[in-house]
Amino acid sequence: MARTAPAATAAALDAYDTRILAELQADARLTMAELGRRVHLSQPAVTERVRRLEAAGVITGYRAMVDLKALGYGIRALMRVGRAEYPRVVKAVQSTPEALSAYNVTGDDSWVIEIAVIDVAHLDAVVSKFCLIAETSTAIVLNVVRERLPARPARAEDVKAPVRARTRAD
Repeated sequence: MARTAPAATAAALDAYDTRILAELQADARLTMAELGRRVHLSQPAVTERVRRLEAAGVITGYRAMVDLKALGYGIRALMRVGRAEYPRVVKAVQSTPEALSAYNVTGDDSWVIEIAVIDVAHLDAVVSKFCLIAETSTAIVLNVVRERLPARPARAEDVKAPVRARTRAD
C-alpha cells in the first residue's frame, strides 16, 4: 500500500519550528518571551516563526482543555453509527451539544462520535437520537491511557515495518 508524502509545509519545518510546536501544544499560554527562552531564540525571532506557522496553516488555533467531570459529565462514550445519509448525520451531530468529536470513517460503521453525558439516562437519550438515523453501537470510556499527544512533523524515516508473526517456514 502506497503512503502519501507529508504536506510540503512539514518538509520546510526545522528543529526550531518543531520545538516551538511541541512547546505550544504542551502550553499554548506561554508568552513569546518564555517560548523564546525554551527554544533558545529571541522573542522577536520566535514571534515571527509562530506567525509564519499560523499563516502556513500549521497552527490552526489555541484552546483551553477542560475536565469533563468538573463540568458535570460522568460518562464519556464512543458511539459508532452505521451507514446513513451523510447530511442527516452531520445535521444530528451539529444539533447535539454532547457530541465532542465526530469522525466520518471507513469500515463497517460510517461514523465514530465521541460524546459526553451526565448519566446513563442522558446517554440513552443521545444514543436514541442517532438510532433514528442508523444502527448504533456504543462503548463507554473506562480509562484514558493517552490523549492529545503533541503532534510532530511527519517523517517517512520514522515509519517502521510492521511486525509480522513468524511462520513455521521461518
